[in-house]
Amino acid sequence: MWTRAGRTWWRGRALAPRVTAAPRPQIPRPWPAPSRGDATGSWAGGRLHGSAELKEKPDMSRFPVEDIRNFSIIAHVDHGKSTLADRLLELTGTIDRTKNNKQVLDKLQVERERGITVKAQTASLFYSFEGKQYLLNLIDTPGHVDFSYEVSRSLSACQGVLLVVDANEGIQAQTVANFFLAFEAQLSIIPVINKIDLKNADPEGVENQIEKVFDIPNEECIKISAKLGTNVQSVLQAVIERIPPPKAHRRNPLRALVFDSTFDQYRGVIANVALFDGVVSKGDKIVSAHTQKTYEVNEVGILNPNEQSTHKLYAGQVGYLIAGMKDVTEAQIGDTLYLHNHPVEPLPGFKSAKPMVFAGVYPIDQSEYNNLKSAIEKLTLNDSSVTVHRDSSLALGAGWRLGFLGLLHMEVFNQRLEQEYNASVILTTPTVPYKAVLSSTKLIKEYREKEITIINPAQFPDKSKVTEYLEPVVLGTIITPDEYTRKIMVLCQDRRAVQKNMMFIDQSRVMLKYLFPLNEIVVDFYDSLKSLTSGYASFDYEDAGYQTAELVKMDILLNGNVVEELVTVVHKDKAYSVGKTICERLRDSLPRQLFEIAIQAAVGSKIIARETVKAYRKNVLAKCYGGDITRKMKLLRRQAEGKKKLRRIGNVEVPKDAFIKVLKTQPNR
Repeated sequence: MWTRAGRTWWRGRALAPRVTAAPRPQIPRPWPAPSRGDATGSWAGGRLHGSAELKEKPDMSRFPVEDIRNFSIIAHVDHGKSTLADRLLELTGTIDRTKNNKQVLDKLQVERERGITVKAQTASLFYSFEGKQYLLNLIDTPGHVDFSYEVSRSLSACQGVLLVVDANEGIQAQTVANFFLAFEAQLSIIPVINKIDLKNADPEGVENQIEKVFDIPNEECIKISAKLGTNVQSVLQAVIERIPPPKAHRRNPLRALVFDSTFDQYRGVIANVALFDGVVSKGDKIVSAHTQKTYEVNEVGILNPNEQSTHKLYAGQVGYLIAGMKDVTEAQIGDTLYLHNHPVEPLPGFKSAKPMVFAGVYPIDQSEYNNLKSAIEKLTLNDSSVTVHRDSSLALGAGWRLGFLGLLHMEVFNQRLEQEYNASVILTTPTVPYKAVLSSTKLIKEYREKEITIINPAQFPDKSKVTEYLEPVVLGTIITPDEYTRKIMVLCQDRRAVQKNMMFIDQSRVMLKYLFPLNEIVVDFYDSLKSLTSGYASFDYEDAGYQTAELVKMDILLNGNVVEELVTVVHKDKAYSVGKTICERLRDSLPRQLFEIAIQAAVGSKIIARETVKAYRKNVLAKCYGGDITRKMKLLRRQAEGKKKLRRIGNVEVPKDAFIKVLKTQPNR
């Protein structure tokens, strides 16, 4: 029997009328219901980007410029930046206090896996102090030297910084580098000594280090434990009292600086902006100073820490803006946005990042070329410090030569390609950019400059065409316990480094400054330093220009034919050891043929190292059970002649997996 129930038909008995008097049973929720006064506005376990729908749009006009503070957290790796950010978010009611709050602002999978911050993340906090409500815009920054460009960009949107120092480890190399970044930007610096709850913590000793190295008085240091939340309240008070409000004017025409951007598949480019002047709201027509294109603003809002749309953004505030930019090339980091028909002088923007390491990136299968191209374009929008040049190889096909700020930066970029875009790539040996000063006027006319930069070793010019070669150098800072000083000095001398300075920070720790050739430290120097010092030393470097060097181009030959993909540039003194290592790796990777393969490393016409892959050999004497020796010699001679002929006409094709083994594994120095 079919019975009509509402607009649908049910088979079976007719439904009995519902008794309204009986109370409806309460179904337990998997999350707490959000209250009106709930500062988070998002359900635990709910959608990541659900805060915009769950909250009422906050009125940002009630925060005048004098009640706004923009600040960053800077520190060495693993000194507790992200933990302090978690506590500040909890204290201001931005997120609920739960045990699961670990690295809330580290949203990328690679950040959670490695336990490091890779991308600077923004969060707007509302905090009441002495009867007044303040808007605090916090930017959590990376701590590793390879991501210092993220730090410098973040500082452009701030007026002050929290310099976090570990009470156990004290000042480290990246602490010094980040301090000088903030000092050069003329920002207010608040020193925060973290991890005072540790058994071996020495906050008084760290205070003295800060006073000696940075010339900041002891009484300005704030001692906290971010993990336990001890004394974190005083950090927020210091931010309000010691950091000045931004210099911005609401009545002036709009000037907004794009300091970061991401790409969303459905909404296009999401630009993170800092407003220096004016007001922006949904429906405004804005113009990009870089492309001169006009866009209509679809959404503006703040990051709290997830996106939360607002009616307007005002001068001095930091937030996000979506304006229908569909092409990844349209959102340039450092660009200035202004209102249509109200042109303004563009903001200075950012100094472009200088790549320190170059590597070839090729798709494993050439049919994936277009997908990989799209993935690289979208990822470079989010990580503007990567430079891209098209490249091609006979063995690996079409690809790109990418410039990175360091080896960790390269590894993280590769990991993000795999995790976020499901793109598998072949990554070649990292090289550094060399320079050559040309000698002949004909070549200068051809290249249109006297000094050329070489990022691909295969294009390294011959010695007869240049007057001198230049290699990049960096000024490295090593901070270490003094008992390891002698070992570190020996290591640095092996890497052709020149000592510039040595200073005792306190009774047991030394700061060494060395001038290093970049190609000597780019691959395995950091690992060697850590193993020598049982992990206690820290290392940081900054660009120091170029110096003349005796460089040679080393070719790898297979049966006399040069393999372009394996060409390397090395210092004259290191040529033999590097060449021998590559030859040995190739010998182990190449499949055997019916003829002998000679693997040679050559500098110019001189062979400096050789390995041989033996041929497969049939036992031609198997049928001879005795008889005259001349019969056996005749058979062996005939076999040798056949092998010689094969070697002359046979081509050695290097399989792709052999290339990957040789290119991915670095030579041991």
